[in-house]
Amino acid sequence: MILATTIAQKLGTVFAVALVIGWVLFIIAHSKRGTFRPGDEVRTAPNRKQYYDDDMLEGPKLERALTMALILLVIIAIGLPLYWLNETRRENGAIALLSRQAIEVGFSLFQPATSTLVADAHLNELHFGCAGCHGSVGQGGATTYSITTPLGATESVTWQVPALNTVLLRFTPDTVYDIIDYGRANTPMPAWGLDGGGPMNDQQINDLVAYLTSIQLTPQQALQADAKIGTNGATIFDNFCARCHTKGYSYAEPDLPGGGAYGPNLTGGDELRQFPNIADQIDYVTKGATFGKAYGTRGIGSLAPQPQLVAGTVGAAMQGGGMPYFEDMLSPAQIMAVVNYERTL
Repeated sequence: MILATTIAQKLGTVFAVALVIGWVLFIIAHSKRGTFRPGDEVRTAPNRKQYYDDDMLEGPKLERALTMALILLVIIAIGLPLYWLNETRRENGAIALLSRQAIEVGFSLFQPATSTLVADAHLNELHFGCAGCHGSVGQGGATTYSITTPLGATESVTWQVPALNTVLLRFTPDTVYDIIDYGRANTPMPAWGLDGGGPMNDQQINDLVAYLTSIQLTPQQALQADAKIGTNGATIFDNFCARCHTKGYSYAEPDLPGGGAYGPNLTGGDELRQFPNIADQIDYVTKGATFGKAYGTRGIGSLAPQPQLVAGTVGAAMQGGGMPYFEDMLSPAQIMAVVNYERTL
């Protein structure tokens, strides 16, 4: 259970407790006054008592009232600006608290169904098992998947599942949301969102994306790690492009390099026709596909999600993210190398 930890919450709790104690004391004090006999109201009624004279009312009594009003006015004059100055910090604190809570819930959603890593009892039942395929901290993994061969037979393969600790270095949060929501057809990634026919509601997907954000490598860490790959175009293609553009690459049965799979065919001079100007292709690999924005000679960004599409249909297969961007993972020299390699396929 998440306890009240902010100053405002603590002050509110103290005020509520003091108010309850005050009411209890008020009731006790008045209950001890005893009962009144008939006729006592002549002696005790406020309108039967002699009140202050004019000198008292217009002198000390009035001065005390004016002094109290002045004190309250000063408190308001000082308190309101102080409250206003603290408002930004309060809002930032509230946002930080909500972010921490979202990450906690997202972490729980990410865990396998049998996980015991979540200490809070109210989170224990929220496990969708993402870590079972993507690794305990999103480092990547493997899972068994059934594919249909060209002859119509069913074959069980070991599918290499991508790492998620860099997913937001190549996709925007909105695109990651769509991938989770609609899944990726013809891969082990199912549709998890209600729009795609899965069990997760919008808030749960947002919490999961918040958790994924918290485990991302920095661009500097990713660039440093990927620098070890070097500037060989074919090697870079195998590590970053073949999963989508080479059929069978994800389950160790690669077909023609760049022949097309989840992504389009790149062979036979296709990239030269799509990007007559090499600078356009470099920009495309660097920045990825923007929704609705044309690229090259006949390309256009990925389709927007359509809730009415049923998971597994041709239309739904086009949901869940398009061409990623690589400027946060590859150096300009590496992007140039892989572009030159693709233009020779």
